[in-house]
Amino acid sequence: MDNTMNTEMDIFTIISHGGNAKSIAYEGLEAAHKGEFEEADKLIEDAHKELNEAHKTQTKLIQAEINGTVFEKSLLMIHAQDHLMTSISEISLIEQMIKLLKKMDSLTK
Repeated sequence: MDNTMNTEMDIFTIISHGGNAKSIAYEGLEAAHKGEFEEADKLIEDAHKELNEAHKTQTKLIQAEINGTVFEKSLLMIHAQDHLMTSISEISLIEQMIKLLKKMDSLTK
């Protein structure tokens, strides 16, 4: 397998895990809306595991570039980075929303 193919697989790994993380986090938000806070917390933890996998691959590519590997500029790579960054941002906001829902729930009891 040539270097281009490996890079493309890494890019798709970032996209896949980033997308999974975001989807799982939204499932957590839905659980929180139903008052299922333990499930919401578990799903957020799972979302972070997915983010960690994406981040590991991103770090591998960054380290390769630091060590002299030259990557072609690629729309796919830009998309992967955008996808990961957006997932990280949305998950941070979802975590804050879940905290608010927990607080609201505690005030109504």
